[in-house]
Amino acid sequence: MPHDDPPAYPSPEGLMQLILEWQQAFTGLMLQGQQNQFRVLAAWQKATQDTQRDWMDRWICRFGGGVPLDG
Repeated sequence: MPHDDPPAYPSPEGLMQLILEWQQAFTGLMLQGQQNQFRVLAAWQKATQDTQRDWMDRWICRFGGGVPLDG
């Protein structure tokens, strides 16, 4: 059975490079997650805004005596 050489450990510079790459990957994933949360929040706010505008337009047509000014 052949004898395997022990694993080669990275130099201190190589180890620092690996740590920095891991930190960049982790930070990138965290930022992407936060961006997705903001996109969902913006979509929810847009839907809420559209619903409120529709309710207000209906109220104006019913009780205000006319067509809403914005359309």
